[in-house]
Amino acid sequence: MELQKSAKDILSGLIFLGFGAAFAITALGYPMGTALRMGAGFFPFALGLILCVIGLAVLVKGFLHRGPAEDLGTIPWRGAVLILSALTFFGLCVRGLGLLPTLFVTVLASALASRTLAPWAAVALATAMTLICYVIFVRGLGVVVPLFGPWTRF
Repeated sequence: MELQKSAKDILSGLIFLGFGAAFAITALGYPMGTALRMGAGFFPFALGLILCVIGLAVLVKGFLHRGPAEDLGTIPWRGAVLILSALTFFGLCVRGLGLLPTLFVTVLASALASRTLAPWAAVALATAMTLICYVIFVRGLGVVVPLFGPWTRF
């Protein structure tokens, strides 16, 4: 029985650990409260710890991998750039453009990151997700975000 490390699992575990630790450490700057009266930092801290545990499990699995060594393959740069750009766009433009146009562009760019999704399907997905988010967050939960911001002329 020969143990071979899995580079994919080790890298995934390290990424999960990094994100989980970043969320948990950042959440420490907010009030924690108690389990019955949660503060603003309680939920992100708990999710950060859970992500760290999952990352640790994946990391250990990667070190205990049995079988032939796995190739990392090619890095999907197009998808990574589109998704990171979409998230950055949403964060920078949601107040200026408003929820609906920003959400539509964000989902459209994220959907176009997929190599298997046709452009017309990406537009349909962006339209559906924008409508669903509007119904859930604006109508259902009453989140106060302008639908169209000051950068638009509506």
